[in-house]
Amino acid sequence: ILSSSCHTEADIISTVEFNHTGELLATGDKGGRVVIFQREQESKNQVHRRGEYNVYSTFQSHEPEFDYLKSLEIEEKINKIRWLPQQNAAYFLLSTNDKTVKLWKVSERDKRPEGYNLKDEEGRLRDPATITTLRVPVLRPMDLMVEATPRRVFANAHTYHINSISVNSDYETYMSADDLRINLWNFEITNQSFNIVDIKPANMEELTEVITAAEFHPHHCNTFVYSSSKGTIRLCDMRASALCDRHTKFFEEPEDPSNRSFFSEIISSISDVKFSHSGRYIMTRDYLTVKVWDLNMENRPIETYQVHDYLRSKLCSLYENDCIFDKFECVWNGSDSVIMTGSYNNFFRMFDRNTKRDVTLEASRENSKPRAILKPRKVCVGGKRRKDEISVDSLDFSKKILHTAWHPSENIIAVAATNNLYIFQDKVN
Repeated sequence: ILSSSCHTEADIISTVEFNHTGELLATGDKGGRVVIFQREQESKNQVHRRGEYNVYSTFQSHEPEFDYLKSLEIEEKINKIRWLPQQNAAYFLLSTNDKTVKLWKVSERDKRPEGYNLKDEEGRLRDPATITTLRVPVLRPMDLMVEATPRRVFANAHTYHINSISVNSDYETYMSADDLRINLWNFEITNQSFNIVDIKPANMEELTEVITAAEFHPHHCNTFVYSSSKGTIRLCDMRASALCDRHTKFFEEPEDPSNRSFFSEIISSISDVKFSHSGRYIMTRDYLTVKVWDLNMENRPIETYQVHDYLRSKLCSLYENDCIFDKFECVWNGSDSVIMTGSYNNFFRMFDRNTKRDVTLEASRENSKPRAILKPRKVCVGGKRRKDEISVDSLDFSKKILHTAWHPSENIIAVAATNNLYIFQDKVN
């Protein structure tokens, strides 16, 4: 568990992301900060310490701004972080708030040059008349410094709030999506982006849906998906046309008329969409369920998992306290066999796609002692309650797990619970 004891609104974690090797883990918070954790290397005398993550670098990514044209405050909150695959000794990551995407370079320095000819050791310019000999500068060891420098700032391209960024598999481009538009950027060009999706109607009164999430295919650089507030997913092919307003595939599950209610439209809105690592499936999260879709079957999902079906009877009060609009994310494990998503009361859920077994786990300080084993939790509805169960009426809706991440190759997960980051790993014998 990594946390700040007295937290403010600014400390609330708003995104969590492992890099491609899993050696680094980045979090962004509402205060615009990015904190990077690095995995400890295994030592011979402390074999079990392998897997511990410690703070590697902390930097301020975004500052609060003010849009004078619209008289609008722009929050510094980090909405998403995406890593680029490592090409050299430095690390690169994209971070975005509501309006501006930044490309950061994170690099290490453990040597410094000494023995300049024109400057003294303090860096002041020397009088040329006093320079009588030529010195060869040398590199001297110094304490390790981790520096984060902004390499590119991609701004002024979004009228609405950015909800997604996704790096393309060509590693030359990425996309950023807001409520009504998706833009394609080249990493080298900051003053121009290509609008590839625009669902804004000529008359805003005719607006019926918004874009909620978007992601590139993991292997095909021409394909991407985006989800909508109407519970639909569109697969687009950039080879078909420059403007992808016409989708290639359209995934939608027909609504069961018996489940129709006042809240149907709100709870069917998709809050997250993720391609499987294989690229064969997409996973979507709506308010009550996680669904897995096969790219070759558009009319219904191949799997549906109930995350917290016991809340179906509580939708009225969840609407009144605005929880019904919470945006839960979902993640795949490295082999696409297990999926994870969050719930309330600091619970998170895991579903094994092969065995069809599922488990509810809790991220709490009691469970955060080293080598503590997580016990499955159960929620009971109405009637009798067993001693290890928790009643649906005593769930804490202010404690919610919206953001989780899974190590790309190992059973290590990161779970953000308000201002605390929990890292759990499989028991190693």
